[in-house]
Amino acid sequence: MAITTYSELKTAIANWLNRDDLTSYIPDFISLAEENASLLLRHWRMENRATATLDSQYEALPPRFIAPIRLSITSGDTFPIDLISQSQMVDRRAAARNTSGRPQYYALTQGEIEVFPTPDADYTLELVYYEKAEALSDSNTTNWLLTNYPSVYLYGSLVHTAPFLKDDPRLQTWGTLYQTAVAAVNQDEQNAKTSGSGATIKIRSY
Repeated sequence: MAITTYSELKTAIANWLNRDDLTSYIPDFISLAEENASLLLRHWRMENRATATLDSQYEALPPRFIAPIRLSITSGDTFPIDLISQSQMVDRRAAARNTSGRPQYYALTQGEIEVFPTPDADYTLELVYYEKAEALSDSNTTNWLLTNYPSVYLYGSLVHTAPFLKDDPRLQTWGTLYQTAVAAVNQDEQNAKTSGSGATIKIRSY
């Protein structure tokens, strides 16, 4: 059975489980699989690029942000901004007495980008980052992960049935198949980057 839509995925999970009493939990299993996949997967299809006007110490992160790849100022010449820890941010800010200028460093602070020095003008900020795949639902019936790697969704959902299946021997098989599926996605990423293949990523403001 081909799995290309949210409805087909739910049907496949139900067939593999063969447990009518768990049908109502299937959307939850899928959501848990999506959350777990965002932690384990790194693929060029997860990359996105966003721009914003930086005019203060803090700037909001874009939706579905997972982790930064690079951050740059692109006003005129391009200037990379280096990632540092929060403790390093505090030390640099204290040593420079909260000076302002063109930002050279950033940290992730309470769900925002914190830069140092504090901007002394408006700067164009470009963030390249990993983002979560858009969650499946009745209104969003597919995404890149389901289209290209449905086994990640299928086995990732099945392994989250463990609290209900307890000692079911199928869990070990599904767990192994899930690990294999995740490894295949990450290997495709390595192959794409080392073979010279690249991603066409969207440019949008956040």
